[in-house]
Amino acid sequence: MNRPLVQFTHGLTFGLLLALATMALTIGDTQAASSDWAVNEGGRMRLVLLPADPDGRREGALVIEPNSGWITYWKEPGDVGIPPALTLSPGSTAVIESIGFPVPKVLDNSGMRDVGYDHAVTLPLVIAGLGADTDTLTVNAFIGVCKNICIPFQADLTVALSSGDAAVAEEASMISAARQRLPDAPSDDFAVTHYAMRSDLKQLDLTLRLPVGTTEPQVFVSGPSGHVFLDGEAEILGDGKVQVSVPIGKLPKTYTLTGKRWGILVLAAGRAMETTLAFD
Repeated sequence: MNRPLVQFTHGLTFGLLLALATMALTIGDTQAASSDWAVNEGGRMRLVLLPADPDGRREGALVIEPNSGWITYWKEPGDVGIPPALTLSPGSTAVIESIGFPVPKVLDNSGMRDVGYDHAVTLPLVIAGLGADTDTLTVNAFIGVCKNICIPFQADLTVALSSGDAAVAEEASMISAARQRLPDAPSDDFAVTHYAMRSDLKQLDLTLRLPVGTTEPQVFVSGPSGHVFLDGEAEILGDGKVQVSVPIGKLPKTYTLTGKRWGILVLAAGRAMETTLAFD
């Protein structure tokens, strides 16, 4: 007499579990604002966006995963390579407000020096200006991946948006961790205190205040687009200061320094600092 009741109970349990599983999948879809993975021979990439803040800005990230033995590039790639570039669809009201780059490596590749990453890297970004009624966002990502040869990797990454998005803990944690890996801003014990370019544009002289214990800083100077200068020679001055002379390679023909802004990244004593050099 009890058998029909048992069958009914099992059927109800299975149906309830199926409904809950379907609900969980649906919730996961609405919570995760992420594009599909774009894949090529050298790796894969995707775009992740967190829910909008009260001002409508969204934190996010471009996640790049090179395949084993492949590399991808920093914002200035070195001797060869393709720096990452993100653009929005024509007519979009949104703007890419900022893109962050974790500390790169100098990578020797068959006699050429690349500046980039030989591992997965997450580039945190902020997108602003999305209308409240925007239901999708497409970002065109153009990067380079390199092994024996360098391959352009371009893809439209489309993310479905919802005003009711809730952050997925894993993605929010990933973006937070990526921001923590960005270089610090200048501070009292780590900064550029003076800089000057020689009149012939062949050498940049820097005075740096560096963390205690620094013996030999690593300096990346990013000049005009496509130019990065790495071969600085350091001289310890004492009192926490170091003089660094950076040879400047060939600049674009008729290049004028006045009014330009160059970037500088300094690695010292396990820390990283990034700032801008303004040539007025």
